[in-house]
Formats: sequence, structure tokens, C-alpha cells
Amino acid sequence: MSKKTKYPLMPKATAVWMIDNTILTFDQIAVFCGLHPLEVKGIADGEVATGIFGVDPIVSGQLSKEELERCSKNPKATLQIHLSAAYEGVMKGAKKRAKYTPIARRQDKPDAIFWLLKNFPEINDATIIKLIGTTKLTVASLRDRSHWNIENIRQRDPVLLGICSQVDLDRVVEQAKLEAKTEAKNEAKTEEKKS
Repeated sequence: MSKKTKYPLMPKATAVWMIDNTILTFDQIAVFCGLHPLEVKGIADGEVATGIFGVDPIVSGQLSKEELERCSKNPKATLQIHLSAAYEGVMKGAKKRAKYTPIARRQDKPDAIFWLLKNFPEINDATIIKLIGTTKLTVASLRDRSHWNIENIRQRDPVLLGICSQVDLDRVVEQAKLEAKTEAKNEAKTEEKKS
């Protein structure tokens, strides 16, 4: 699922309802729900999403009856989601939630922080805190090597540890490099003005 494309709040439940209650094609349902057409076919065959109750997108305000009728008449047409204030509120709230790290992974956080500090020193502490989900004190103690368990900490990639995704790490690294370049240019301009 692309982050920019909007899909129903419960895509599989919506797909179940659409399969049971409409004459839309699998491709139309797949595009609207953000699923693969084979997954929609699996739902129709009862192999996927068994036990999931269908959710009516018309009742939930995510699709208009007119839009459904329009696409039912034309198999090539694509359904357009209706973005209500409730939908935007739910999607906005979903982004703000804190990331949960399982207890078994929490002991790996210092290793991941140490790896980031060694491999990407340009990343600031606030960004590391957000990416890994740690505290300022932990990052500072690892940076100055005063962490209580420093002799047992080894550098390990946070992506391989499952603490963050590669996409998030790449985004943070690119942002840090861009900030470093901008800062270097600003310092160079300041030095030229002083000269």
C-alpha cells in the first residue's frame, strides 16, 4: 500500500463486503482496497480473510452509493474514496501513536544506538530518539561511553534487529546528510562574510 494513496480504513473487511454485495470486478475491489487482485480472489474463494466480517463502506461514509453504481455499470472505472472528517481524524491519530517495542527487543536498543552513532555521526540525538524509541539519557551515555553496560554493547544494525525499517533509516540518513550540507554551506558563507 502506498502511503499517499487513500484506502478504506479496514480494507479486507471492505473487500469482503464488496465481494458479497456488489458486482464489481476483482480488479476494481483490489484497487479501491489497496489489495492484490489475487488476494481479492482468495477472499472470494474463502481462502483469505476467513472469519472477517464485511464492513459497508457506504454506511461508514467512505464511498457514496452513486459512485458504487457508476463503477458497477463500467468494469473499467475505478472507485473514488470519499474522505470524510472522521476518516481523516482516524488516519491522523494512527500516525501519532508511539511505536511498541517487544520486551525481547528492548535490550537491543543500545546496540542499535551505538551502531547509528558510529556509522552516522551526523544524525542528531533527537532523531535517534524518535527512530529507535529511546531516551535522551541513553543516547548521551552511549555517545560519551558512560553507559552502565558499555563493555557488553556491540554495534548492530537496527534494521536487522527489527527496531526500525530500512525506509525510515534511509529517510533519516538522507535528512541528516542534507542538514549537514546546508549547515556547511551556511558556515562557508559566514566565513566569507567575515573575511
